[in-house]
Amino acid sequence: MAHEDIIKQLEQRLGRVHARMRLGIESESGHRVFGGGANFFHPENWYSTHSLIRFCLRVSGLYQRGMRNARNIQVKHNAIHLPQLPKPFEGFTILHLSDLHADMDRDTTHAIADTIRDLEYDICVLTGDYRASTYGDYETALEGMQRITLHLRQPVYGVLGNHDSVRMVPGLEEQGVNMLLNESVQLKRGDHHIALAGIDDAHYFRVNNLEKAVQNIPEDMISILLTHTPEIYRQAVHAAFDVMLTGHTHGGQICLPGGIPLTLDAKCPRYMGSGQWRYRNMIGYTSVGAGTSIVNVRFNCPPEVTLHRLHAGG
Repeated sequence: MAHEDIIKQLEQRLGRVHARMRLGIESESGHRVFGGGANFFHPENWYSTHSLIRFCLRVSGLYQRGMRNARNIQVKHNAIHLPQLPKPFEGFTILHLSDLHADMDRDTTHAIADTIRDLEYDICVLTGDYRASTYGDYETALEGMQRITLHLRQPVYGVLGNHDSVRMVPGLEEQGVNMLLNESVQLKRGDHHIALAGIDDAHYFRVNNLEKAVQNIPEDMISILLTHTPEIYRQAVHAAFDVMLTGHTHGGQICLPGGIPLTLDAKCPRYMGSGQWRYRNMIGYTSVGAGTSIVNVRFNCPPEVTLHRLHAGG
């Protein structure tokens, strides 16, 4: 797709200012290590540290073990109880994949595909970070995503993360992923609906627009928000979302025994770093992700794909 066509399409979907901000930041020479985005420090952009961490793990003899851990994908089951859930949506199941980094390691990508192949669900949602690098080539990531999306049942909805280029949107949508760029859709069962909204990256690009995302959602309708990062939990509550599904943190990826993360790379309370949590009237869930970032290892933090099942009642 031509550059001018991408700009026109994004201006319609993201809004003129947000589209130009997104493309403008992407056109910068690489991403910043310090400054920019919600955090001051962005370790994913400091590429010289990737080799150093890999070297230290090899010297310690832990590298192969960490890679085996990264390919051991877990299927998590999570119940979400919503008092006002319409009866036809009782048991409605959402497959949630996050932080796939599909060009990081081919074996991990195959492990994800094998894990999701026979799962039963009503819709699938993807909460961003399809690419390992934060700038440059994205075709390899789209090829990796193809190996995963081939095994997903429709409908599939997704949002972009801080590693992703907005230019990946046409390629992802060709694979059957309905990208939500500060947009919403209504899911129907019988005569009843619930809303699903998605926002663009709020961590590095900061082009999330909740006002635009909720503009077509009736006030009394159950609403679910897809966002790459949990950092916008306060805004999501005040926008009256009932559920927020997110990722980005990797649960720490390299954790101390007991799953204690060394870092979450997100400005949010640590209890929001993984699993289900609640903030005021909103239920949140932060996936630790199925892929890996920086180095393809995990310790004390198994990768996951998650099946969320909706239930009526508190």
